Amino acid sequence: MRTRQLGKNGPRVSALGLGCMGMSEFYGPHDAAESTATILRALDLGMMFLDTADVYGRGENEKLVGKTIRGRRQEVFLATKFGNVRDESGRFVGVNGHPEYVRKACDDSLCRLGVEEIDLYYQHRVDPQVPIEDTVGAMSELVRAGKVRHLGLSEAAAETIRRAASVHPIAALQTEYSLWTRDVEKEILATCRELGIGFVAYSPLGRAFLAHQIRKLDDLDPSDWRRNSPRFQGDNLIRNLELARRLGAIAGKKGCTPAQLALAWLLAQAEDIIPIPGIGRRSHLEENLRSVEIELTPEDLRQIDAAAPVGAAAGDRYPEPAMKAVNR
Repeated sequence: MRTRQLGKNGPRVSALGLGCMGMSEFYGPHDAAESTATILRALDLGMMFLDTADVYGRGENEKLVGKTIRGRRQEVFLATKFGNVRDESGRFVGVNGHPEYVRKACDDSLCRLGVEEIDLYYQHRVDPQVPIEDTVGAMSELVRAGKVRHLGLSEAAAETIRRAASVHPIAALQTEYSLWTRDVEKEILATCRELGIGFVAYSPLGRAFLAHQIRKLDDLDPSDWRRNSPRFQGDNLIRNLELARRLGAIAGKKGCTPAQLALAWLLAQAEDIIPIPGIGRRSHLEENLRSVEIELTPEDLRQIDAAAPVGAAAGDRYPEPAMKAVNR
């Protein structure tokens, strides 16, 4: 596995990270045994950057990851997040960035993960009711206390990132980035590079759409939250299928799978970008890992850019309430 540096002064991590969210929730039925085997296989192959959050499965994902890496902690760069809050029924009830909540959330995550220190601790969403300086100030206390090594933000606006970085070094920004979500190219990537912040691209396969795993809404389990995503519905779905078809044709000519092409494209954008595809099966893991071996020529990149330019995807990436929580 190749490695990349996380930010200007951060640690080196695997060039691809492993997004663990779908192992516990959101993408329909899940298999804990296969998820465990996938994480262990990832470690065997050098994919050591694991990404979870306290909100995934209401803590169950952190427990799964923590139990799986027990005995192999030194092989893992472990990232988790706080900030999204759910009630006992699982309903999202808002974002909390208050300092006292930051401290409690961290302690709870450490307990569920069964570790003494979190390598990268993100604010999952920015709380508009709390100055970012206050939230990051509390996060920096966790670093001084030895509970956290590096700090990160997720889905933060450029000005928010600047204000946060003035309080404490930010190692990484995690925001959606893929061939059907290229908004960050307008301002966010430049801000991160100016400040020496690494960029972690979540949903690099367009929630499996770019991997050609979804062709119609009925391909998704009734419990799969993607059924509510505007991009998977009606005319938006029809237009997005055409986008995926164009990319699939390029992948075919290149001799790789659509998923490998999408990941190779992200890796080719810059050395400071680290995609974290969500993977729950060993077969998908090994397919995705082969993307690091694919070299895209300038002509390949030109064709890909023409097939999936900025703004090509139809529909918002989240339902309206969730869209209000991004880029703020």
